[in-house]
Amino acid sequence: MTTLLRLRRRLWGRAGGVNMEYVILAVLVAAAVMLAVAYFGRTIAKMFLTSSEAVTLEHTKAQSNLNKRRPELDIDRKTAKKYHDSMHK
Repeated sequence: MTTLLRLRRRLWGRAGGVNMEYVILAVLVAAAVMLAVAYFGRTIAKMFLTSSEAVTLEHTKAQSNLNKRRPELDIDRKTAKKYHDSMHK
């Protein structure tokens, strides 16, 4: 019986450590996703708004809204290019 308890402790200890590694990894991935959504969410929402307006029959409204947002989109594009270039040096 003591052998069974030792085996159980040994297996439980390893499984607990492995499970904790998976938990830490999942938390890090969730944090990265949240940061990406927070950083790129505004830009993505604007892109969906413009594309949904363009699909409907409101082409002039979509074009005027795109022209209003163009400076912000250019800033976001430059920021994304800097990020891309820094990651691929």
